[in-house]
Amino acid sequence: MFRLSTVFVLALLIFASVSAIASGAAMNQSALHAAAATDDVSTIEKLLAEGVEIDARDGSGATALLVATHDDNIAAATALIEAGANVNAKDNIEDSPYLYAGARGHLEILRMTLSHGADLKSVNRYGGTALIPASERGHVETVRTLIEAGVDVDHVNKLGWTALLEAIILGDGGERHQQIVGLLVKAGANVNLADGDGVTPLRNARSRGFREIEKLLLAAGAS
Repeated sequence: MFRLSTVFVLALLIFASVSAIASGAAMNQSALHAAAATDDVSTIEKLLAEGVEIDARDGSGATALLVATHDDNIAAATALIEAGANVNAKDNIEDSPYLYAGARGHLEILRMTLSHGADLKSVNRYGGTALIPASERGHVETVRTLIEAGVDVDHVNKLGWTALLEAIILGDGGERHQQIVGLLVKAGANVNLADGDGVTPLRNARSRGFREIEKLLLAAGAS
């Protein structure tokens, strides 16, 4: 009886030790995410030197790099990327540092992801490349950067929209979206590739009264 009780106590102690280690690791991982959220490079470097997993996930599936990208924390993102963080690691809603930086126009972080292995063919939960939401949201320099990097300008997302269509359908027709349409056209975007309902970019532009965009499309051979 004594021996069985002793074994049971020892098992409990071992379990408690393992749990404590796991809890400590989780705390360190949480600390890494917190440091990324506050752009605290010194803490990031300290935690990584202590062996914290650089691509550990939080409750949303985000890595510390994605947390830094959310807030456009350039210093933290730089430290993590240079230490080897995965720029393509997706969270639970299929955002990655690369995709999020592109969609939100976080240009400096985007450029770092591109120089550290960004997957240009990766897509978000809508099936779109980084170029599509960047075009929609009017991030001119981001669109230029992604085009120069080689992202497919005619990729079609789950909604049946290309970057050109999304710039027109969800854009405001103003100067930024005019520039983006011009960039996409110059990059060889198919100006006659219709949406899922068979409506072309030109018809979409006309129905919204986007006269300047209409001119750009006509000059590129749209019909």
